Amino acid sequence: MESMGNLSRTHYCNDLGVENVGEQVTLMGWVLRRRDHGGVIFIDLRDRRGITQVVFNPEVNPEVHAKAHQIRSEWVLAVKGKVEARPGDMANSKLKTGGIEILVDELRILNVSETPPFPLDEDGEVSDNLRLQYRYLDLRRPEMSANLVIRHKAVQAIRNYLNDNDFLDIETPMLTRSTPEGARDYLVPSRVNAGRFYALPQSPQLFKQLLMIAGMDRYYQIVKCFRDEDLRADRQPEFTQIDLELSFVDEEQVISMTEGMIKVLFKETLELDLEPPFNRLTFDESMDRFGTDRPDMRFGMELVDLTPIAAECSFKVFRSIADKKGTVRAINAKGCATFSRKELDILTDYAVQFGAKGLAWVKMKEDGEWQSPIAKFFTDEERAEIAAATDAVPGDLLFFGADSSKVVFQVLSELRVELANRLDLLKKDDFNFVWITDFPLVEYDEKEKRFQALHHPFTAPKVTDIDKLESDPGKVYSRAYDLVLNGTEVGGGSIRIHQKELQEKVLDVLGIGEQEANDKFGFLLRALELGAPPHGGLAFGLDRLLMLITGGDSIRDVIAFPKTQKATCPLTEAPARVARKQLTELHIQPDWKE
Repeated sequence: MESMGNLSRTHYCNDLGVENVGEQVTLMGWVLRRRDHGGVIFIDLRDRRGITQVVFNPEVNPEVHAKAHQIRSEWVLAVKGKVEARPGDMANSKLKTGGIEILVDELRILNVSETPPFPLDEDGEVSDNLRLQYRYLDLRRPEMSANLVIRHKAVQAIRNYLNDNDFLDIETPMLTRSTPEGARDYLVPSRVNAGRFYALPQSPQLFKQLLMIAGMDRYYQIVKCFRDEDLRADRQPEFTQIDLELSFVDEEQVISMTEGMIKVLFKETLELDLEPPFNRLTFDESMDRFGTDRPDMRFGMELVDLTPIAAECSFKVFRSIADKKGTVRAINAKGCATFSRKELDILTDYAVQFGAKGLAWVKMKEDGEWQSPIAKFFTDEERAEIAAATDAVPGDLLFFGADSSKVVFQVLSELRVELANRLDLLKKDDFNFVWITDFPLVEYDEKEKRFQALHHPFTAPKVTDIDKLESDPGKVYSRAYDLVLNGTEVGGGSIRIHQKELQEKVLDVLGIGEQEANDKFGFLLRALELGAPPHGGLAFGLDRLLMLITGGDSIRDVIAFPKTQKATCPLTEAPARVARKQLTELHIQPDWKE
């Protein structure tokens, strides 16, 4: 191998154009492709900025040309030569550098490479496990390196916006204490405090509230958070959060500040001009219209409440559901009466995954008749009433959900998105934001037989509902707000409780008594007695936001070194066992054999 010697890179591979013709330049990078055309060797040289074609011609330098014969894919090169315009019929309009090439007269082979485990110049299918095992190769691919460039731009845009708005970037501890609620903590044993454990933070929630009490006024942090939970495409055991907290604000001020940040973010990463204020729905409106508090509003197909009609109809199944205080709802898949029976069976199986006992459907025929296994159970008047309620016309396809509200909302909200996918209604370059507000403060957990916080225990109840905390906590609404983008929750926050007495009342509703509250949150409760200002904030999942910005399907594609769905790292083979000595030092007794 050779050293760079006195060569110094003058340009990145994507920097050059026809305006540079005639210049002497030095490029450095990796060999993406090699082509030998009758003695002249063409190489596509790649770095993180892009690709430039370099040419080895025996008439320019015979020794360099002979040396180039040995070059293979992913070798690391330094080349020096003159920028030449490509002949008109050889130009590549798809590349920024497609109008030029470099005639090489000096070549340094800086390193060689074995054959990569998967091709880096093709779009073929490669298993996720293999990509993660050789992540450093995967990141050489242009689409992957582009994602990390966008991530960099996003973080810089966010920092600049928040700095310009007088926020302070303040770090909070990574080693803290385990607290109840939320997902499982990742625990870290203490060597110097036998039998005691730190927890990695699921968020900096309590510390950022303490910073408000400390008078820091406006705080932010782009911070790693950790949750030991089952994974999916938009979850990782460690993820990055954009964390904000402000003093002396209400919901409107937090939302307005946040919308300004999102506007700057999309301008800097996509050159897209968003126009706040974004749409808003209350939690109840969102559930009623879409069956979820994370509605995708790029398309219609909203839920229609047929319960009043069902209560009086001839179909005993619907009527009995209405009598039992359940709900009957429908969605109208416009123009989908052409769906085959096989397609309907597939959709029925899909609905069953989410708790449905089946899936009733009706095709609206051109003659106004219903085609459906349940058609015979309705009178003409009832059919007309349902058609009017659902805005159904010939050619439409109705789907019905009849069960408890929880089941019907789950089934129909998932079904409408599945239908939108099948009908190609979900455009990745269509960004539809909506705020969801006025969440219930708590929800009853039948398994635990107690109330749980819908967001977290430090969310403030609406002032007008505080008197219901003891008598009817399920009817108390909170001062929480979530931002949803294309059916994905990308951020959430609330105005916080800033008075000790109210915080203790909420903890009591959640079944956290005085002793447990002092054990877990004593430091916060003491701080709330010492001049805590009104405050509120919000946290964004940076990885989820970037997944949507880049049009990806998984947050793994916007994280440099992510984990698999089993929370493992194929690259480093983490998590791994450690030596017994290490465990002994941490006062842990191993129960496994080496």
